[in-house]
Amino acid sequence: MSAAEDARHMAHALRLAARGNGACWPNPAVGCVIVKAGVILGRGTTAPGGRPHAERIALAQAGGAARGATAYVTLEPCAHHGRTPPCAEALVEAGIARVVTALTDPDPRVAGRGHAILRRAGIDVTEGVLAPEAARVTAGFLKRVTQGLPFLTLKLAASLDGRIATATGESRWITGPAARRHVHALRMAHDAVMVGSGTATADDPDLTVRDLGAPRQPVRILLDSRLSHRPDSRLGRTAHEVPVWILHTAAAADTARQAWQARGARLIPCPATAQGRINLSAGLRALAGEGLTRILCEGGGTLAAALLSGGLADELALYTAGLALGAEGRPVLGPLGLAALKDAPRLTLRETRPLGPDILTLWSLG
Repeated sequence: MSAAEDARHMAHALRLAARGNGACWPNPAVGCVIVKAGVILGRGTTAPGGRPHAERIALAQAGGAARGATAYVTLEPCAHHGRTPPCAEALVEAGIARVVTALTDPDPRVAGRGHAILRRAGIDVTEGVLAPEAARVTAGFLKRVTQGLPFLTLKLAASLDGRIATATGESRWITGPAARRHVHALRMAHDAVMVGSGTATADDPDLTVRDLGAPRQPVRILLDSRLSHRPDSRLGRTAHEVPVWILHTAAAADTARQAWQARGARLIPCPATAQGRINLSAGLRALAGEGLTRILCEGGGTLAAALLSGGLADELALYTAGLALGAEGRPVLGPLGLAALKDAPRLTLRETRPLGPDILTLWSLG
């Protein structure tokens, strides 16, 4: 295969992998394409819940024709025995002649061992094809394994002059139907959706994916240091149907804990800051420890500013509407405590997309 053909088939595998984001945690979303003589014999995406793996799905489709074929895999095939034998061994047993990967798996149980199994079996291995593109698709898994934190997308919807609501708090709807539908697709591509208690009290959201068929629902996360949000809210009333996890501090009253647990919510205690708020870094580490790899934050300006100031956000999805609310409106960001321009967070523009009358800009941080 030429380098151009390798890139083309790996791009196909990456599109398959991206479909798994939001459904595979704590496992990575992987794509696999099996090709022989220019013909695609099998393709797979890691199944919801993480099993079966993409390689096994693609091999099952290819059957005996996989012998002598090339497998394009977005992440190094696993080398450890879990609920199923290693995918690297499955590729060997199927008679695959060549394996092309984008990334080495940083998981200590793999970390090059998958590639080594393939090479010991005489399989030709090519690494690093479309590695930067694969790193973006697999960013949540990579960050959880290497840093102990989830990949965090900060979602904001604002007017042209950077306001998220009028002075009275009215915010429905700043953006139009196309932008709101895109937000639901964004939720579906994340393991969890997170808000703070202020947004939960003001909007009483349910944070589910709607109008996109019958998708897997993300975990709904509430940051509420004192458990002040009402258990009879939309989140509380539906906690038995769609998971609700609440991060809180020791300041939460026992009666509030019992009321939320009776609703079916999962409570996760976290350390507090000197101001009595949840320590966001510790809270996110706790969520990564529970297996979450990708979190979409839809909180208000205060939470957004805290995440930016703490260097905890990885990308920003900004939906900008063609209206102005004036200086009396509520700002898209709370105070950042900046003393100089050089201290301001710097973002890199990755994508601009019109959504009906609105515009989505996607920014990378760091």
